[in-house]
Amino acid sequence: MHKERLTEDLLKRLLAAPCPEAYLAQGETLDRGLPDYLSELIDRRGMRRADVVRGSGVAGTVVYDVFSGKSRPGRDHAIMLAFGLRCGLREAQRLLRLAGVAELWPKVRRDAVIIWCIQQGMTRAECDDELFRLGERTLLPVDA
Repeated sequence: MHKERLTEDLLKRLLAAPCPEAYLAQGETLDRGLPDYLSELIDRRGMRRADVVRGSGVAGTVVYDVFSGKSRPGRDHAIMLAFGLRCGLREAQRLLRLAGVAELWPKVRRDAVIIWCIQQGMTRAECDDELFRLGERTLLPVDA
């Protein structure tokens, strides 16, 4: 796996290019989808999909469908998958981007709690405890 440049660096190069072709000729663009990224993460960590199911709280069939590209997760499921994969914040944001959902935003109270939990290396269950404690909607719905 080659080292990817930071998005901010690539944006500077793109904006400085005289035309799109000049930037594209540098070969810095990626054609990677969510299933490829998820597979890369799971391989890098030596995990199995069953580990992701247990760690995320997402139903096994949903996880397998997302990994195979049959379906795309909603935002909460994507966040839960990030916890199941033990993602850092940058990895979690990339996962959300590739899933086609909004990234975590620190100006949103619930997102701020989730960001803090990811940064602290918490599990999905621990994050749900924090969300519940602070009066926010949990990732895994609480039965009434």
